[in-house]
Amino acid sequence: MLGYCTIGVNDMDRAKAFYDSLLGELGAKTMFEMDRIKSYGVGPGQPMLAICIPYNEEPQSAGNGNMVAIPAGSREKVDELHARALELGGSDEGPPGERLPTFYGAYVRDPDGNKLCFFQMG
Repeated sequence: MLGYCTIGVNDMDRAKAFYDSLLGELGAKTMFEMDRIKSYGVGPGQPMLAICIPYNEEPQSAGNGNMVAIPAGSREKVDELHARALELGGSDEGPPGERLPTFYGAYVRDPDGNKLCFFQMG
């Protein structure tokens, strides 16, 4: 049901380095890129995550309560992505662990403060 999600960044080069490496772990590649925006996905017709300099050219700010949840494919991959995000300059918002009997997740913030969740259901 999700087509794409866009999150704002302040430093496009820093954000590209973070997301190129992190999302590459899931097989994501650049779907399209222009001056102020870059979109990642695993293939045509699949959901995408885009990073962008805000259109209004005001500084980016992380939304309180906003979060992008990214399916990891396994509990082990949740752990790997959480660790990789921290290596890339992200900050911990909740270590990997079981939150519900069918939900295993880990939470980080990217270098601009955007909140991400890596999860495995089931």
